[in-house]
Amino acid sequence: MKVLVVDDEKLARERLVRMVSTLEGYEVVAEAASGDEAVRMAVQHEPDITLLDIRMPGMDGIEAGAQLAKLGYPPAVIFCTAFGEHAIEAFDVNASGYLLKPVRREALAEALTNVGRVNVVQRRSVAGEDFDENDHRSRTHISAKTRRGIELIPLSEVRFFQADHKYVTVRHDKGEVLIDDTLRDLECEFGDKLVRIHRNALVMMDHLEGLERDSTGHYQVRMRGVEEKLDVSRRHVSGLRRLVQAL
Repeated sequence: MKVLVVDDEKLARERLVRMVSTLEGYEVVAEAASGDEAVRMAVQHEPDITLLDIRMPGMDGIEAGAQLAKLGYPPAVIFCTAFGEHAIEAFDVNASGYLLKPVRREALAEALTNVGRVNVVQRRSVAGEDFDENDHRSRTHISAKTRRGIELIPLSEVRFFQADHKYVTVRHDKGEVLIDDTLRDLECEFGDKLVRIHRNALVMMDHLEGLERDSTGHYQVRMRGVEEKLDVSRRHVSGLRRLVQAL
């Protein structure tokens, strides 16, 4: 089972990581030191279980837990805190467990056992899918850090990705955001959901509408819901033309 450990205190986080590593069947796939980072790591790694501190600067654990619950495959959340008065708030965001610090290994093992496999089976069942522990799925949302905090953009709302220097712009239904992912990483992860039209641009297949030439003879791609037309490099024209004809 994949576990995400979240705590702003490095020593507390390392202690949890060590305890999880001693338990058979559990693997820490990522760590986070804040609520914002926890959401990003959850979107990237799709953990089965998140061990989540509550009192953290910025986005606290309660808010982070609410954000995690909105993901396509939400992890089970076990809150780990030194403050028992947060228990009611924790279960208001559908927490699967609640451990008081300092967390004991036996209590941790019991909590992980209680929520682990049940959560994976439930979330696969909700999606109408067969359960397979070795199954790998791409993200259902793109995460971006903005002035408003972490934004989760459903992949279904993304129109295209465009690279500019070290950042990638995501154009979506409600605007655009910058992300740290590279085009190569996105192409590998989302496979046939995307089509490359240029060394600096990927277009979502669901929103691809047509191919046309501008007044200078250069090819451009049309997308549903986007006025802007993106340039198509010569090496991608023939493949894109066949793709558009098949739509």
